[in-house]
Amino acid sequence: MAEPRRGRRLALVLVLVLLVVAGADIVRRVAEGEVEQSAAVAFYSVPTPLPPGAPGEIIRREPLASAPFASRAWRVVYHSRDEQGRDIAVSGAVVVPDLPTPAGGRTVVSWAHPTTGSADHCAPTLGLDPFLDIEGLHELLAAGYAVAATDYPGMGVAGASSYLLAVPESNSVLDAARAARQILGAESNGHVVLWGHSQGGQAALVAAERASSYASDLTLDGVAVAAPAADLTTLMTDNIDTMAGVTIASYAISAYRAAYAGRYAPATLDAILTPAGVAQTPALDQLCLLTQGKRIHDLAEPLIGHYVRSNPATTEPWATLLRDNSAGGRPITVPVFVGQGLADSLVDPSATAAYVRSLCSQGADVSAHTYPGIDHAFAAYASVPELLAWLSTLDGGRTPRSTC
Repeated sequence: MAEPRRGRRLALVLVLVLLVVAGADIVRRVAEGEVEQSAAVAFYSVPTPLPPGAPGEIIRREPLASAPFASRAWRVVYHSRDEQGRDIAVSGAVVVPDLPTPAGGRTVVSWAHPTTGSADHCAPTLGLDPFLDIEGLHELLAAGYAVAATDYPGMGVAGASSYLLAVPESNSVLDAARAARQILGAESNGHVVLWGHSQGGQAALVAAERASSYASDLTLDGVAVAAPAADLTTLMTDNIDTMAGVTIASYAISAYRAAYAGRYAPATLDAILTPAGVAQTPALDQLCLLTQGKRIHDLAEPLIGHYVRSNPATTEPWATLLRDNSAGGRPITVPVFVGQGLADSLVDPSATAAYVRSLCSQGADVSAHTYPGIDHAFAAYASVPELLAWLSTLDGGRTPRSTC
């Protein structure tokens, strides 16, 4: 019996060593992140007016010492386009595994993050750990992918919010991939996969719909989403009288007010709000979901059931705007991966199932997976094992098996 015991001891020692190494890496990254965070303000300041540049062209970049173990990373500012097609600066990050380049080069996975807020200071790359919200990052790096992660317009670099606005969000996701390919140079194989969660699911899906017209220079292999906010009409209907609904609506109302100022007077869009909703929306819009939760709770809780006068999903012009910014407006011609937790109380599983059915009816190649007991927050993490298998099929030049 000595050999099995010796084997178990060796395995235990190996686990302990890995835990020590991981712990040391976390300490290192937090320390480096504190230094980088304190020096980040100047990096996000861009000239006014902005010198012109092509979408995805890098304006500024700097290496990040807080990169995950065995990787290289950069904070970037790059050119993109807003709702009206105007040139804007957007920030993000690019992470590349510190491993030999795979035969045939690296594919870029362009990550679209879930909601962290809508104000400039809520950008993921401004956090103590700029990579915290990239779900599946370590697994993707280990598999040899480069990862691009946009902050979205209006986050990081100051500017108009793009919260749940399909065009500027999707532009920034595609342009982040272009920026990553500039950094990769000859390492890039020219292929891109989109990956998003929640708000990022909406951004990634619309990016896949628009890629051929907006970014025909990219070779898009597929799009993967977890608990996607695909149907904004359903999202608002299901959540408007909840804490999450009030918070999401406050971010969206401020973003839409600015984006559609040429079509609607602010008072027209604000008409859906109660007086209390009008009063509190500007303050809620400036709060970050992950770091200012108590303040959001204090402001939003009294508004539950008293934020709007009527359902925005059935009240014009909101009904049209929500429909126009939902995914599904155009067919997706690349394979689609969809992961959905069945315990999700924000993006209802039935809404995702309905979206999957619509994709199937359009002839899309869809690989849909559900996860019992998984809520909204963990949908992307739960999807990672099957996502990696799906990605390996794409890498092999094969079409994943459709569940339609």
